[in-house]
Amino acid sequence: MDTPGDTSTIGICGPCHDRLPERTRFARVARGRRRRWRAEPRARLAIPLYVACIHTDHSRRVRCSATLAIRSGESTVRKDSSTLAVRPRPGLDEVPAGRSGERKRKPSGPVGRTRLAAIDGLRLVAAVAVAAFHYVGTTTPHFWGENDPRQFAPVLHEISRYGWLGVEFFFMISGFVICMSCWGRTPVQFVVSRVSRLFPSYWCAVLLVVGLVLIARLGHFRAATPIDLRTVLGNLTMVPGPLGLQLIEGVAWTLWVEARFYLLMAVMLFFGLTYRRMIAFCGTWLTLAIVARELDSAVLDEVFVSQYTGLFVTGMALYLMHRFGQNLVLWLLAGFAWCYELTVLDDRVAAHAVRPAEGGALSWAVCAAVLTFFLAVLALAGFGPLARLRWRWLVTAGALTYPFYLVHQSIGIPVAKGLLQKVPVLGVLPSMAVAAVFSLLLSAAIHYVVDGPLGRVLRHQLTRGMSPQQRPAATTVRNQGERTDLRKS
Repeated sequence: MDTPGDTSTIGICGPCHDRLPERTRFARVARGRRRRWRAEPRARLAIPLYVACIHTDHSRRVRCSATLAIRSGESTVRKDSSTLAVRPRPGLDEVPAGRSGERKRKPSGPVGRTRLAAIDGLRLVAAVAVAAFHYVGTTTPHFWGENDPRQFAPVLHEISRYGWLGVEFFFMISGFVICMSCWGRTPVQFVVSRVSRLFPSYWCAVLLVVGLVLIARLGHFRAATPIDLRTVLGNLTMVPGPLGLQLIEGVAWTLWVEARFYLLMAVMLFFGLTYRRMIAFCGTWLTLAIVARELDSAVLDEVFVSQYTGLFVTGMALYLMHRFGQNLVLWLLAGFAWCYELTVLDDRVAAHAVRPAEGGALSWAVCAAVLTFFLAVLALAGFGPLARLRWRWLVTAGALTYPFYLVHQSIGIPVAKGLLQKVPVLGVLPSMAVAAVFSLLLSAAIHYVVDGPLGRVLRHQLTRGMSPQQRPAATTVRNQGERTDLRKS
C-alpha cells in the first residue's frame, strides 16, 4: 500500500467501480482500514485518495489495478473533517479534451491496449471467404468460359456461394477495431490515421489495375474494365459510386460504407468518447436507422448506413465488453442490434439470390446461422479464450488482409483467366490457386513497399498540415519595419 505522501494510487477495476453506489462507497485509505465515506461537492484539493480493488479477475486470478474516480474532478469526499480529492473515472465521465470553458484533459486510452492477434486472424478469414465467393461461388453464366464451378467443384461452389457474408463480417470487425482505435484520440488524429492507413494501398491497387488494362490494350487483348482518364480520377477519390462512375476496384463500394461509419465516429470524437456516450450513440444510431427504413428514404439510408448499422453497433458493443466488462446493458444493446441486422439481412440475401435454374436461391436461415457463428467467434476473440492468442503470424496476416482484399478480384481474376487462355491444360482450380497465391504475394509487396513508407510519410505530413506553425517573428518584425519606412517616405 502506498504511503500518504505518495502521489500514486492503487486503483479499482471498471466492473467493480460500476457496481459501487454513486454516493456511498468503500475505500481503503492510509493504513489500509476500510472506511465508509460520502461524495460531497467541495473545492478541489491536492490530497490523493487511496483506494484498493477487492475484485478478483477470475480469468487471470490477479487483482486489478485501474484507477478509481467519480466525476470529472468536481466531487470530493469528506471523512473526519479531512477532504480528499477524487480523480475522474477514465472513459466513463471525464470531460473531453479541447472543450471551451472547461479544463482540458487528455482522453483516456484503453486499459492495457494490446494487439488482439485473433482479430487479425478473423480479418484474414473474412478476406478468404470473399475471395472464395468471387472465384468459385459466382453464379454469373460463362464467368470462367465453358467451365462451370457447379460442374468441376460442386461442393466447393455450394459453400462459397455464402462467402459474400465475409463482407458483413468485415463490418462487424470494423465496429470493434475502430471503436478501439478511436478511444483516447482526437478527431484529427483519427482522420489522419484512417487516411494514412487506407489510401496508399488503395491508390496503388487502382494504378495497378490501370496499368494492367493498358498492357492488355497494347497486347490487343480485350480488357474487361474499359476505363478513361475521368474514370481513373474519380476512382482515386475512393468514392466512384456516388460520383456515378464505374468501379475500377470492384470492392470499392464497401470502402464507401466504411467511410460513412468513420464520419459518424469522427463526429462522436468531437464530443469525446465515454462509456455512456458510446451507449447513447449506438442506441441513437439504431433508432435513426429504423426510422430511415420506415420512411423508405434513400437519403437517410445513405447517411445512416441503415443496411449495416446492426453490424457496426454489435462490433462496438463487443468492444465495450472487452474494455469495461460484460453487463446486461451491453448484452441488451448487442442483442437488439443483432435482431435488427438479421431482419434486414433478407435484403442482402435477395440481392444474391439466383434463379432455380442457375443453382437455387440462398437460404436466409443459413446466412443468419453463418453470421451468428461469426459473431460468436468475434466475441471469443474479443474477451474470450481467443483473446489470449499472441501468434505473430496472425498480426502479419492481418496486415496483408487489406491489400489482398483490394487485388484478389481486380487483378487476381484476370490473372486466372489469362492462365486459362494461355495454359488450358492447367485447369480451372489450379489457375485459381495460382492467382490467389499471386494476389497474396502482390499484397505483401504493396504492404512493405508502398503502404509502410508512403503511409508514414502521409501520416507525418497530414499531422503537420493539421497543426501548421506560425511564421517566424523575425519576418513579422521586418514587415512592420518596411511599413514604417514607407510611412516616413
